[in-house]
Amino acid sequence: MTFDTLEKSYRKYLKSGTAAFALLAMLVASPVAQAQKIEEISGTLPDGTAWLISVPTDWNGVLLRDLDYAANSQTERFTDLLSRGYAFAGLARHPMRTWQYDPQREIHNLEAVQTIFEEQYDPEWVLAFGCSGAGFVSLAAAEDFSDRIDGAVVLSAHIPVWIMNSYLDGWFAMQTLLADAYEEAGLGSASDLRIVNMPNGAGSDGRTIGDIQASWRSAVETLGETPEGRARLALAFAIGQWSPWEAADQPFPDPLTSEALSDQLVPSALRLTGTVGGQSRVMFENAASGQQLSGNEGIDYAAFYDTASPIMKELVEHLYAEAGLDIGEDIERINSAPRIAASDYALDYWSQPGRTADGDLQVPTIRVHSLGDNSIPYSLMQGYQALVEEKGTTDLYRQSLLKFTDHCGFEASETTALVEVMMERLETGEWPDTSPEALNAVAAELDLGEARFMEEDGWRVEEYNRTWIAGE
Repeated sequence: MTFDTLEKSYRKYLKSGTAAFALLAMLVASPVAQAQKIEEISGTLPDGTAWLISVPTDWNGVLLRDLDYAANSQTERFTDLLSRGYAFAGLARHPMRTWQYDPQREIHNLEAVQTIFEEQYDPEWVLAFGCSGAGFVSLAAAEDFSDRIDGAVVLSAHIPVWIMNSYLDGWFAMQTLLADAYEEAGLGSASDLRIVNMPNGAGSDGRTIGDIQASWRSAVETLGETPEGRARLALAFAIGQWSPWEAADQPFPDPLTSEALSDQLVPSALRLTGTVGGQSRVMFENAASGQQLSGNEGIDYAAFYDTASPIMKELVEHLYAEAGLDIGEDIERINSAPRIAASDYALDYWSQPGRTADGDLQVPTIRVHSLGDNSIPYSLMQGYQALVEEKGTTDLYRQSLLKFTDHCGFEASETTALVEVMMERLETGEWPDTSPEALNAVAAELDLGEARFMEEDGWRVEEYNRTWIAGE
């Protein structure tokens, strides 16, 4: 179905009796809505996507648009903003999303529910808001579909080709450096350690995703007990520009030393074995008829190691010295390994507006990411910042890093602070102070608990390795 066909379908829906009934029947059915004096309407779009609108009786005129609102409306990041007078209009992710993912369509769906909202209410400001995939559609809307929004608050956003290339690099390094030792330890065949061509069910060889994950867990658990294995895990993390602190049950090392960080590598790698090859690889590739969207032909991994963060370089050098290994020799092994080609078909699919990003912002945008995100490397955010600078849109952009593990594990103090900062930017035309100290201070005033905005310090990579611009 084309974009134009979708638009015609939505227009027909908005004129239908179903939509009209939803608009007239202002639901106060939910006990929570009644307790908070919130009016709600809900329904289903023509493609089967559920939607929900919530408007507090003391509405402040600001609408937040979120891909995940209909499915997660009782999450504190939403309920706190509702209690402060913000309205929401949003969706639930489509049940076929794993096989038919299209952020361009999700943006169009968000515009459709916004239209339903605007039939009943007249917002003064509209913000794109959301985390992960919802963060990405907010970012993409701020570039290519900005005529319906005034600003964007972007939390832990992926950019599909970028994230898959970043994950490919680290997994490729791990596969190359650990495969021989995996076989020598009697754990199985090197071919067990697959990193691409992941099956939806069982593959042609009969192996399932679960089998592949189990092989990688065995490799990490066994080889990670050795100095050589830990050193090589560290090198793979550095090349992929991943954080070594990603396990949910591990506190942030204090003091931050190479010895303390080395203890984080195996727990972090074990967590990543739950998403071999990168979070959502199967979903992203299903969208492009199962074609490979990441590749590493022509990549010089020596140059990629050179751009690692100072903290990761120090960790790698410490562990390689401890293990008596040569970093240059292992990088040469990685550079000599057979490469993986990306599909032109997949890249063409992901090059379309709403499916990628290039830094050409049209509205004010603030983007944040957690250092220990186990689904999206934090370094993507730095790569985007560089594009914004190239495009000359820095006046529209701010970003910040937060100190926690997990994906989208933001506290309400943090997300509400970001919305408040964005509203100040829109109302005054100038950014307030967005340093970590200032953002933590804004959060403190909300009386919701401590926020975790942090300085990038030695975590900042020299240059993000995997910026991808469609057509270049």
